[in-house]
Amino acid sequence: MKARILVAFKDSVLDPQGQAVKNALLTLGYHAVQNVRQGKVFELDLTGLTRDEAERLVPEVARKVLANPIIEKFTWELLSDTAATDETS
Repeated sequence: MKARILVAFKDSVLDPQGQAVKNALLTLGYHAVQNVRQGKVFELDLTGLTRDEAERLVPEVARKVLANPIIEKFTWELLSDTAATDETS
């Protein structure tokens, strides 16, 4: 089973890299772009877990290790399932 976790700055946190990308896109003529937020993606290969165990483990790992809960939020999904789960703190 594989899990994908997306970590990004909370909306209230300044995202200078996202702003730089937005400015570059506008300079290139992509005027339909209103905002850009950048983030990072983690993919975890999980073995020996039931789906319920994975659903408990993945947000715990994201919360404790992959995201800084003060400035970042994360979403995650088990790739064998199409439903994504949002968690913001």
